[in-house]
Amino acid sequence: MRILCTNDDGIHAPGLKALETIARALSDDVWVVAPETDQSGVAHSLSLNDPLRLREISERHFAVKGTPTDCVIMGVRQIMRDHKPDLVLSGVNRGQNVAEDVTYSGTVAGAIEGTILGVPSIALSQAYGPTTRETPRWQCAEHHGPKIVRKILEAGIDKGILVNVNFPDCEPDEVEGTALVNQGQRTQELLRLDERRDGRGNPYFWIAFERRPFTPGNGTDLWAIANRRIAVTPLRIDMTDEPTLTRYAQAFG
Repeated sequence: MRILCTNDDGIHAPGLKALETIARALSDDVWVVAPETDQSGVAHSLSLNDPLRLREISERHFAVKGTPTDCVIMGVRQIMRDHKPDLVLSGVNRGQNVAEDVTYSGTVAGAIEGTILGVPSIALSQAYGPTTRETPRWQCAEHHGPKIVRKILEAGIDKGILVNVNFPDCEPDEVEGTALVNQGQRTQELLRLDERRDGRGNPYFWIAFERRPFTPGNGTDLWAIANRRIAVTPLRIDMTDEPTLTRYAQAFG
């Protein structure tokens, strides 16, 4: 099995090393194509007005001056064009990608692009908490990752589907199991803008989230991570809402 690894935290991110450890537990044919710099939050963006600069770091390790989407395209259509990968793994992200994070995440976008290009794809993220922000528990993802990926591949990934996996903020032996869950939803009342002033008195802003009690919905990725479960969520490329489509067909008919 030929595996393409990418991420959104950059070519030198520790989470990418964790991902390569997971990939090498599955195959010895592993390739890494990742962004030169941190691309967190770029979602499924493409570099259309700038060239893609490619730099070979070492054997089968490449850095691209671009987004995670650019990296997957470069990996599948250029670097591995004569023998495309059988699997795309994106991550391991520093921090969970659950609920609305999915729409912002460059990590998930790497898996989205792999899926669009016809390659089974999985996004992996490692949650952290207030005390592990600077030292995420990569060992949790490294320990459980190979088993989770194998199970997903054994079950099969249908065309047009990608799988989003999130590991909880705990030691490997503290994981309470795996949960097949829906994408959750946070209350957007947690979102705020932190206004500050620069040296000349001009305002600037940081997007931030308040830390206050929040009860996640049962059966969601948020619930799974809060309860030390590995969250596994299949996602669809086709975002059409069928019930609304049917309702609108009646309204416009």
